Amino acid sequence: MTTALPPALRPWAAQLSLFPEDLARHLGPHVARLSAAVGTLRPRGEAEGGEPQGYDGLARRGPFERLLVSEWLWALEAPEELVRRAAFGELSFLKPAFHQPQGARRTVVLLDVGPDQLGLPRIAHLALLVVLARRAEAAGAAFTWGALQTEPTHATHSGLGGTSLLAWLEARSTTPVSSQHLAAWREALDLSRAPEDVWLVGSSRLSRLDGTEGMSRVEVSEPMEPGAHRLTVDVRPSARVPRSVVLELPPPEDCLRLLRNPFASNQQASGWMPRKADRRIVKFSFSGDGRRVLLFSANGAVEAMAVPHSPRATVPKPRRVQVPRGQQVIAAGWRSSGGLLVFASHLDGYVMHGQVHTPQGLRKARYHAADDSKQPALAPGALPVSLVSWVNPRGQEYLWLKDGKGRLFSLAPPSPMGTSALSLEEEAVSSMAEVHSLPLCVLRPQNLGAGRAIISRLKVLGEEPARFVPINARHGDAYFGYSPSGAHPEAGLLAARDNDSDWKLFLDTGVSVITVPERHRVVGVVQPPVPSPPGLIALHPEQRAFTFFSSQASRTLAVASGPVVQAAASHGQPVLGWLTQAGEFVLWDLMEQAVLYRSVQEAAA
Repeated sequence: MTTALPPALRPWAAQLSLFPEDLARHLGPHVARLSAAVGTLRPRGEAEGGEPQGYDGLARRGPFERLLVSEWLWALEAPEELVRRAAFGELSFLKPAFHQPQGARRTVVLLDVGPDQLGLPRIAHLALLVVLARRAEAAGAAFTWGALQTEPTHATHSGLGGTSLLAWLEARSTTPVSSQHLAAWREALDLSRAPEDVWLVGSSRLSRLDGTEGMSRVEVSEPMEPGAHRLTVDVRPSARVPRSVVLELPPPEDCLRLLRNPFASNQQASGWMPRKADRRIVKFSFSGDGRRVLLFSANGAVEAMAVPHSPRATVPKPRRVQVPRGQQVIAAGWRSSGGLLVFASHLDGYVMHGQVHTPQGLRKARYHAADDSKQPALAPGALPVSLVSWVNPRGQEYLWLKDGKGRLFSLAPPSPMGTSALSLEEEAVSSMAEVHSLPLCVLRPQNLGAGRAIISRLKVLGEEPARFVPINARHGDAYFGYSPSGAHPEAGLLAARDNDSDWKLFLDTGVSVITVPERHRVVGVVQPPVPSPPGLIALHPEQRAFTFFSSQASRTLAVASGPVVQAAASHGQPVLGWLTQAGEFVLWDLMEQAVLYRSVQEAAA
């Protein structure tokens, strides 16, 4: 979310992007001051030795046997210039490279979560985690951290992410830190063998623990003065002079956000929209082209809203349809030319709110099920489904809807004589979207006969005869995704599950296999800004954090304010949406890592 950080905070932009922009601005000055006190972690260099491994660039200092051959020309052509360049450090020398064992450098941070450090001191801990994570990254070191009072086998974190920070915030203890806690971590992380860069963060009690030899300490204290709203932080590196920093804390309401959930944006931010209880959002979906978001309200209304193009854009007023009493919304969709369509059941048939394109112009439409035993009527309490529209070159609009059982129904063109037929077209559809102006769906694997492979297929809707494209994936779940380039020529960016843990990404260059850990729920696929490769967005088992899995290391994209009940990524733009149990709906910009739109239920009077 940190799209407008001051230049002085740009070095920590990746770490501060975990937080809303207003909290990142509060935390940023603390990060900068603590970083100056902590100092840099110097990468291994020539002074630390290692196995020689050729040369690695140029240096301004070194023995003359490593002086560049071109520099020796000064000795022949202008000896006095050679002497001058040597005196002013302007000569170029070959810089030797040394091979270092993998994993030879790491930073370990152990934090006290006992009664001495509960409350405001944890804000300094949070800033220190940002500082030390960035410090380790800059030196190419591994970053490992955890809470001293927790069990190392279950609470060791690698890297800095939303899920790990939430786990740390919840790891409060009423037990003061002891030498036994430290001994358990020393054994689990093998710190006694080579404690290169180990930091203990807590109160002055840390100095009295056994086994702290060679470790750096950070002691955080809260002044016992009336009206004081600051922290004193004493940074005591193992091999440097101690430094003391005073941190003036942000306003109390922002301190509470940092301590309870530092990833929840201020509700008064741009794009925040309160909703009355009867209009709370119960479900959402993206339109067939991925450019609109459809919002289904508790009172039966349907809204189609354009997704804001940036976090600073004005939220557009949505189109809204409220079906009459006695009707039930079955499906809804948006057409780029034609607006909102809402398909609802009425008596023994169906009615379309919104007119349908025909070669003779726009017409109202009513439908009946071609087979009474096969119709998309929703069960009580079930939520509406998606509707996809396509207009052929002759101006005739065709409509399809996919119900909760994965069945695809086609809606015949409006009939001037009465109702049109609604018929079942496919039995097992996992995904449906409009890609490159063509309606597509992914069919789950079916047994097509002896000797034939059971794999998914891509179907182009509206073509006669029907056209299918084989997709070599054997499970069937599939998602269409956003990609500015490099996508599959027919389906755009497409991800299909091959087995319980492996997903296949279909690209213009071939197929990429991504493994998603057990219990993570995939909600979409996207191509983030380069150089990041395309990958999958998955909801963490604890139902709050969204993780991005690709051919590179996984990373946290966003963290919701509460348990997520529904999430989806648009295939028409880099936007992720989610809905929480509390009724909060959020649209998240995957490019700028910022909230585009937020809707919450109004508090009861």
